[in-house]
Amino acid sequence: MTPDQITLFALFGTVFALLLWGRFRYDLVAFSALLAGVVLGVVPASDAFSGFGHPATLVVALVLIVSAGLVRSGAVFLITRTLIDSTRRLGAHIAIMGGIGGILSAFMNNVAALALLMPVDIATARKAGRSPGLSLMPLSFATILGGMITLIGTPPNIIIATIREDSLGQPFAMFDFAPVGLVAAGVGIAFVALIGWRLIPERDSGVGGDGMKSIAPYIAELAFPEDHKLVGTPLRDLLEPAEEVGVSIIGVTRDGGRRLGARKTLKIHAGDVLVVEAEPEALDEFRSGQGLKMTEADTPAAEALGDNATLLEVAIPEGARIAGRSAQSIGLGWRKSSVIVGLSRRGKRITQRLRREVVQPGDILLILAPTDSAEEVAEWIGGLTLADRGLAVTQDHKTWAAIALFAGAVALASVGLLYLPIALGLVVVGYVLLRILPLAELYDHVAWPVIVLLGSMIPLGAALEASGGTALIAGALVGLTEGLPVWATLTILMVVTMTLSDVINNNATAIVAAPVGITIAQSLGVSPDPFLMAVAIAASAAFLTPIGHQNNTLILGPGGYRFGDYWRVGLPLEVLIIAVSVPMILLVWPL
Repeated sequence: MTPDQITLFALFGTVFALLLWGRFRYDLVAFSALLAGVVLGVVPASDAFSGFGHPATLVVALVLIVSAGLVRSGAVFLITRTLIDSTRRLGAHIAIMGGIGGILSAFMNNVAALALLMPVDIATARKAGRSPGLSLMPLSFATILGGMITLIGTPPNIIIATIREDSLGQPFAMFDFAPVGLVAAGVGIAFVALIGWRLIPERDSGVGGDGMKSIAPYIAELAFPEDHKLVGTPLRDLLEPAEEVGVSIIGVTRDGGRRLGARKTLKIHAGDVLVVEAEPEALDEFRSGQGLKMTEADTPAAEALGDNATLLEVAIPEGARIAGRSAQSIGLGWRKSSVIVGLSRRGKRITQRLRREVVQPGDILLILAPTDSAEEVAEWIGGLTLADRGLAVTQDHKTWAAIALFAGAVALASVGLLYLPIALGLVVVGYVLLRILPLAELYDHVAWPVIVLLGSMIPLGAALEASGGTALIAGALVGLTEGLPVWATLTILMVVTMTLSDVINNNATAIVAAPVGITIAQSLGVSPDPFLMAVAIAASAAFLTPIGHQNNTLILGPGGYRFGDYWRVGLPLEVLIIAVSVPMILLVWPL
């Protein structure tokens, strides 16, 4: 080995040891290793920060923003209402989500498939009152497994098909990967649904949970538009959908003052205001799903806000401007274009309409305020802004526009008409122009420690390849397999390919390992197709680390995972994939 190779192998060994130890945060470890590589001369200074502009890093950042847009547009609520039941057992939920993810990722980029389903999974975890970390890793693994089924499911399959065409004159066809890929994906998804999730340490990521359970639910008002579909129907038609999302219907306000109890037979009139008790997220989901208005239809301030609105939770101390007064009396609407949409007052009754209710010290208000002056509104009323929980107003009238933009971009990327990072970038620009995502919040949705991890490790992986480190491993593999039976050779090739894919980009792994597989086949005098299939499966089966595949990197922050959590599920899964794939490869692709 050359000095550079020794240095790089030592650096990688140190990085993985520190990451598995978990004493220091993963982004600090990775960035320190990158700087050490530059100082030691194994990473060119000109390439030190190339990883931060790498397509893989950009895709991760863009996907996180796109996912936030799908949530804000109501697309996620639409999927959860249609397909997902938060009362299901966790194993059944993982099986359903994994199956959907596997099918989607067979026909679209698996990163895009995870981008669509990740916020759905997080929303379901929140409703079920559990950590999203228990289901996000199985979902990520399922979308990776689904990509093995077709030519377009994952980039390594396209690379291997191209290498086959260059070496043998003909590429693999669209569904040549399906016989082996379907079995591997089916067995893998069954494993994560039945056993894998039980191996994940349960930690609170702060994403799925409420984080503020000490706050009593808010009393809020939701208005029926004049042309609402439920006008003329009994109130009981709303009770079941309200219960499903955690909303309690208290009564109905009619003609500006009278409160009617929550009688099931009460007929809904145009202009009625529904009085409910709910957490902010449940309130927004119910409002969006039922086509109700967040505040009274006749409130000019609410109408003036339009899409430029955010939800603010504000605690009211003694001496606040609004303490002992109502929102109407201080002119909250006409002075600050803001509206109280919810009031939390533990154990005490609220008798007036929210805009006329006298606010008391100790109350917590849920305020709909202009995005660019929300903090100023809280300061003006004399309140204390509570910790940000990422509350937002769902733009439910833009649901189909958001879905169409995302689906169109993915379709263009899948058929090769548009480069995936460009396609996702156009979706982000579209979401901003349509005001689905406020420009001021755009970068808040990026998990920056994850970006630093990926941006730091990519140059190190490239340096290992440039120094001949990966070629050294490949050469050792050819020598190691000499004289072994074919099934053993295939197994070793898959193990080495998987190991490389866990450390360097899986596309780079496919480029390195595929020619090695052809060389081994030629030395044995057999067809190279089984070896290329082995490389295809193994290059995508990167389950041991968060840096082997972009999907694993995406879930690192939202799932609250540590670097060492991945191997707990990933190691038995990789063993299982090898165990089922080798016999299937030899059965489907004769030597």
